Amino acid sequence: MSRFFSRFVIRLVLAASTALPLAVSAQQAATAVQPQDPAAVLSVADDYLRQQLASISPNPTIKFDEIHTDRLQACDDLAAFMSAGARPRSRMSVGVRCAAPKPWSIYVQASISVPGQYVVAARTINAGEPITPDAMAPRDGDLVNLPPGAVTDAQSIVGMTASYRIASGQPIKLTSLRSIGTIQRGQTVRINAHGRGFTVSSEGVAMESAAPGSTVQVRTPSGQIVSGIVQRTGSVEVPL
Repeated sequence: MSRFFSRFVIRLVLAASTALPLAVSAQQAATAVQPQDPAAVLSVADDYLRQQLASISPNPTIKFDEIHTDRLQACDDLAAFMSAGARPRSRMSVGVRCAAPKPWSIYVQASISVPGQYVVAARTINAGEPITPDAMAPRDGDLVNLPPGAVTDAQSIVGMTASYRIASGQPIKLTSLRSIGTIQRGQTVRINAHGRGFTVSSEGVAMESAAPGSTVQVRTPSGQIVSGIVQRTGSVEVPL
């Protein structure tokens, strides 16, 4: 082998050995995992919470703690979620999961505030008592901390009846009220049976709770069970 040829081979080997790391580096760069943008995760969580709070306020104040997503692969399909039975509160966790290309999940800590007014009992309201404007009072507070069903619009419940005693200063909840004409299970009700040219009235005991317009079963004094339509007056109309 000539000296010239030997030098040529050595140069070729050196060139190949130099190019190989460069090729490997280029391949590694091409296959490197792109980390998840934390802003995208927080945006999904923010949209989700605003949807959950839409019935309380269109403009809640939501602040998130800082999150680190540099070890999570960039996601093409993000979705937020809460634990079963959970509801928004002033301090809470919201989950964000990735469906593709590689599944993962992360929890985000959020602080929520919804300043506003809610309705409390201005005095003790006894069971069966109708709700009047003087029986209610507005109170300022953070609406996200209220119990489920707490009333924020006083006018919407005027004329309704308290199902049980509501103490003075206690938030008024829809679950503690019933509409005008609503009858309760075990309540004595007036039964009006209409036929062609006649009407028969008697009393009976409601077998279930029912609102105006719905069907209810009533037990008559003789023990017979009849079905009728609840009227806004609280009576039951039985067609013949």
